[in-house]
Amino acid sequence: MPSDAVGAPAHSGPAPAQPAPPSPHAGPPPAALTELARRVADAVVPGRRYLLGIAGSPGSGKTTLAQALVETINADAPGTAVHLPMDGFHLANATLDRLGLRDRKGAIETFDGWGFVALLDRVRGERDHTVYAPSFRRVVDEGVAGEIAIDPDAVVVVVEGNYLLADFDPWTGVRDRLDAAWFCATSAEEREARLVDRHTRHGRSVEAATAWARDVDGANAVLIEASRSRADLVVSGVTGQPLPAAPSA
Repeated sequence: MPSDAVGAPAHSGPAPAQPAPPSPHAGPPPAALTELARRVADAVVPGRRYLLGIAGSPGSGKTTLAQALVETINADAPGTAVHLPMDGFHLANATLDRLGLRDRKGAIETFDGWGFVALLDRVRGERDHTVYAPSFRRVVDEGVAGEIAIDPDAVVVVVEGNYLLADFDPWTGVRDRLDAAWFCATSAEEREARLVDRHTRHGRSVEAATAWARDVDGANAVLIEASRSRADLVVSGVTGQPLPAAPSA
């Protein structure tokens, strides 16, 4: 019987987490996504799974870009593309508490990089059965095991995350396993505005959201932005258009 049925205890447990309101950021326009999808289609080799990485700083729009690209590919060839975010490899909050890293959640040392590299090997090599991967749910602020299914028919796997282009172990192993890597670039001012919006939608005050965007997300972005030069293509997180490899002065 549902807990809100007649006769149920008034306080039978904590209320379930409520989803945050949707983000107002729509992502790149359809024409740009179509062109990016064509670029991917041209690069796919028959009989081989294609792993595309999309890296970028917090708030750059990389998740929106990755999801929209997968939707665009699947609109033309249903079931052939899957979004695989590295956020599922966040260390659990209990582990971060034990390590004294909870207040730096999102920093590179708060992810299981070795586990993520091992998953990419499975995604590349295991084509005769479904490979399951963890996702990340912001409403509970934890990873969810086995929520992402990469079926044998999946030809394109869009791998997405902050640190795909980091140049030290184990993260160099990520770049080595990708067929191509893109960097989603957005101005620092726009990234901060998006992050403050995101954090407030998930329950933080404006002051706390701004502090986290600057002191945690902003600190992580220094490392991430420095990896931009390792990308094969830089894409605008606003327009979806290709950008110069080096940021403008």
